[in-house]
Amino acid sequence: MKRARVTLADVAALAKVDRAVVSRVVNNDPALSIRPETRERVLAAVAQLGYRPNAAARSLRTARAHMFGLFLPDFANPVYAEIIKGAEAAAAGLGCVLVTGSSTGAGLGGYMDLLGQGRIDGLLLAGAEGESELLAQLDRMAVPWLMLNRRSPAVKRYVILDDERAARLAVEHLVGLGHRRIAHLAGPEGADTALRRSAGWRAAMRDAGLPEGPIVAAGYTPAGGAAAMAALLAAPEPPTAVFVANVASAIGAMESVREAGLDIPRDVSMVAVHDLDLASYLAPPLTTVRMPLAELGRRGVELLGSLKPDDSVAEVLDGPIELIARRSTAPPVSGGPGG
Repeated sequence: MKRARVTLADVAALAKVDRAVVSRVVNNDPALSIRPETRERVLAAVAQLGYRPNAAARSLRTARAHMFGLFLPDFANPVYAEIIKGAEAAAAGLGCVLVTGSSTGAGLGGYMDLLGQGRIDGLLLAGAEGESELLAQLDRMAVPWLMLNRRSPAVKRYVILDDERAARLAVEHLVGLGHRRIAHLAGPEGADTALRRSAGWRAAMRDAGLPEGPIVAAGYTPAGGAAAMAALLAAPEPPTAVFVANVASAIGAMESVREAGLDIPRDVSMVAVHDLDLASYLAPPLTTVRMPLAELGRRGVELLGSLKPDDSVAEVLDGPIELIARRSTAPPVSGGPGG
């Protein structure tokens, strides 16, 4: 037989309180004033009966969907897994769920339709095509939204990481090892994260009194990194070290170095932005700059939870950024690649 759904009334009867008290307890109503033992009795009854709030009824009652959206450029980029972890944890803490989508699927339009004609309490945008039209649509729907680790020249509604500082740490590490020919394997042309990391590389090279080395743009993918690295190695004076804008790109870049018959780090040192678990298992283990990715996702959801549709936000996340030195970087051998 199908088990009957546990109701608010069932919990109230077991806890010997009014149904309104149960509702306010499970919804974490800050204005509710009851004795601690009463609250514990209600929570014990909830646990004993396995009560789950009716999300549909709660949405009708509060005019909220208790749902946040996160739209990504591509699930294939492993960096987004860490951001999602932080965002999901923050959403759960607010009694909400996180629904993710990407531009490689039905696109943002289809994603919004699947969410019920915009029935979400806020949307995090890590990347989307047709940006100006999208933002106008979200404003018409009065849905709070926030750009995640990217900015738009048209609006100030974003939370980002300090990518310029990350680039500086990477270059300063290579300079400290004695490298002078430091190339940059950049991110996609026009991408805000790529522009910030390139700006940090240029500033660090300038501060070290070094001329800018060659720079090649690539997508944040292993294939993009492999092609860009091959181009850098084909230069008349190949670099002895490369700062890579993304760990996924670095995986392909490392393979191109091996295919060229060169060794990491003897011939080419390499350091990349983002420290994922996989970085320590590459051959050789990859030196990275660790960024607070989970914290970025968490902060984005926190801001959405209190953001009005017309609020402005321009926040650079003040989280820990540190260089994780592994075996992909070492002092340069005299002459570098090709002699």
